[in-house]
Amino acid sequence: MTILITGANRGIGRALTEAYRAAGETVIATARTPAAGEIALDVADPASVASLPDRIGTTAIDLLVCNAGVYLDKGQGMDGYPAQMWAHTFAVNVTGVFLCIQALLPALRAAKGKIAIISSQMASQEKAPGGSYIYRASKAAALNLGRNLAQDLAPEGIAVGIYHPGWVRTDMGGGAADISTQEAVEGLMARFAALSPQTTGCFQTWDGRPHPF
Repeated sequence: MTILITGANRGIGRALTEAYRAAGETVIATARTPAAGEIALDVADPASVASLPDRIGTTAIDLLVCNAGVYLDKGQGMDGYPAQMWAHTFAVNVTGVFLCIQALLPALRAAKGKIAIISSQMASQEKAPGGSYIYRASKAAALNLGRNLAQDLAPEGIAVGIYHPGWVRTDMGGGAADISTQEAVEGLMARFAALSPQTTGCFQTWDGRPHPF
């Protein structure tokens, strides 16, 4: 199986890369500032995304994990949330997801592959405690994007799942978070394996529970 992971240089993306490689899978790991074994990809740069298919050649993609994301407005007050912060967050968390899927559709079609979008419980409209407006809005948009893509790609046999990875102890999640990266990754890998045309469009937690929209 060949898996392409965006944002693979840290946190959940890095842990997924390591776990899949340890399991013997082929991983194309991408990052805005790549380390050894990674491919340069800035999902907020349309030119960078557009050049990705040429750089991976004729490789068919069995699983695309849209993991790259930013959370820039943590702790912002009502006098914060500048326009540029909105623009950059949406460029990464929403537009970047769509552009990557669009660019890699031929590779996904070649394998009848699957798409996993890492969203967040903060995308939920039912769970809305306030604050973090930019991040919440961007993850809600990514959820909506994934749900609609699931409908449009279903006739081609390409399944799309959207996932809350848990509150994970990473640089983004912080040290007080609920679960380790290992727990999150083991759960997410099981969810990705279970994703099928029958479950396309799902919004699930890392441990397999349906998440409220």
